[in-house]
Amino acid sequence: MSITIRRAVKEDCPRLLELIHELALYEKAPEEVTVTLEHFAFSGFGPRPVWWAFVAEENGIILGFALYYIRYSTWKGQRMYLEDILVTGEARGRGIGRLLMERLIEEAKECNLNGIVWQVLEWNEPAINFYKKFNAGFDGEWVNCSIAV
Repeated sequence: MSITIRRAVKEDCPRLLELIHELALYEKAPEEVTVTLEHFAFSGFGPRPVWWAFVAEENGIILGFALYYIRYSTWKGQRMYLEDILVTGEARGRGIGRLLMERLIEEAKECNLNGIVWQVLEWNEPAINFYKKFNAGFDGEWVNCSIAV
């Protein structure tokens, strides 16, 4: 396997957005992706980035990514929030997700963060089983909330 894990650069944004659309389709919500390429790129590579990402690349082709940001917990302090992790359908089963997750853990340690948090859909058994390999805890107590503005 000649997979390279590297930090995303602005030029990766079109491919990342393609993969985000693939993830939305998998999660049965393709119409929910409304971010434009311009806004996405500016948010990650403008003067005050709000997200960072790692990509998994083979022979110049991005096969997966993990996008995160830093959130603050009044109880725990700074934590990494994993917004999305995806390995494209045809590349799954090759250990690419594990490589991305291991790089995220390394990044969290390097940044002195005290943990990584994320959400997973309750029906997404492949993802749940993947996260269990990292001894992830699952919390059924909290309800997700949001407001569109």
